[in-house]
Amino acid sequence: MKSTPASAPIAAAALAPHQWDRFNKSQLEQFLATHGKTSPRFNPDQPPYVVLDWDNTMVFLDVQEATLIYQLQNLRFKMDPTELEQALRTDVPTTPFIPAHPGPDGQPLSLDPVVRDIVDSYTWLYDHSAGLRGDQPLEFIKNQPPYTDFITKVRFLYAAIGDTFDVSLSYPWLIYLLAGHTESEVRALTREAVDWQLQEPVEKRTWTSPTSRPGQAGVLSVSWKNGLRLIPEMQDLSRALQAAGIEVWVCTASFVDVIQEIASNPAYGYHIPAARVLGMELERDERGAIKPQFRSGYDQTYGPGKSRTINRFLVSRHGHGPIMVAGDSKGDLDMMQDFPHTELALIINRSPSGGLAALCRRAISEYDTPQPKVLLQGRDDIRGRFIPSQTHIPWGETTGQPSPAPTPPTGPA
Repeated sequence: MKSTPASAPIAAAALAPHQWDRFNKSQLEQFLATHGKTSPRFNPDQPPYVVLDWDNTMVFLDVQEATLIYQLQNLRFKMDPTELEQALRTDVPTTPFIPAHPGPDGQPLSLDPVVRDIVDSYTWLYDHSAGLRGDQPLEFIKNQPPYTDFITKVRFLYAAIGDTFDVSLSYPWLIYLLAGHTESEVRALTREAVDWQLQEPVEKRTWTSPTSRPGQAGVLSVSWKNGLRLIPEMQDLSRALQAAGIEVWVCTASFVDVIQEIASNPAYGYHIPAARVLGMELERDERGAIKPQFRSGYDQTYGPGKSRTINRFLVSRHGHGPIMVAGDSKGDLDMMQDFPHTELALIINRSPSGGLAALCRRAISEYDTPQPKVLLQGRDDIRGRFIPSQTHIPWGETTGQPSPAPTPPTGPA
């Protein structure tokens, strides 16, 4: 289908076919008719609302992680080496990482040697790169061993922390790396990262640190998923909900400034007001620059913290929970089942595990029934898009298959 211009008004409530599963599409359209402003039950003074996760729900892949890759590749940091080391060590245990993240010769590896190597390489970059305190262009810097060592080991450390300990450590740790940036700078960085990713192939990539610079941690490798895509079906659903008078809110485990940009910027086609994004919050200094410190009094917007955040900011305002919730992982499970007012849960199928698997089984059992409580939408990870079924097509095996399909639309659908 042709893309709608970014400046176009919010579309009518009917959903475009795109790649929706046909039952999901019919149920979502029924949901719009039942709860939207054409329904006799609609009260414009107390409009219903929905809450949507963002990463791997509204987009394919993770915007925060894509922003990290762009930040690393372009050395977009506003910390000196001492400040960076403080951020890297914040709240992270010094106990060994799990065996999936070994050191040289398969020996256990922990935080300290990796951080020492990162800071050592960053110190060289800080003194030499024109984007930091030096005078050498990035094109030169990218060919130097400290550059490859730095970007690889930071990305390795993020994976090791999350896999070994918990995302309650790795998610805040990731956004601490934005310290020193203001909100406007973070939003500009997000735009650049998203625009770059939309032109990249959908594939797995691997970085390996240089053998000429083993440091204390040794030569390390890390793989990550590349090729973030906007999802036309979710762009369309967002606009249809709002056209029907239903408030659309986002509750994300990413940094609030990052998701506010992609959710609200008309160029990306979701048209969700920035003020309706709830996400991770950090402290700011007197000029508005971010501190590597979680904001006092706020919950991490993951798992139970999502439900607590919804209670604090939305239930207190509306008097009840959301009528629909959408998500893709166990981090969304709590907000899918904690609110009696919720009539529908939409799950994006990306091989869920744990508690979310039970809801997926329920969606399968309720398929083609009159009033399902859970919908399961299929996704193709190889091509970065929805598929018209409940199923999941996983990434290629160890080689990481790039998408053979043309690049999906990079603007509003």
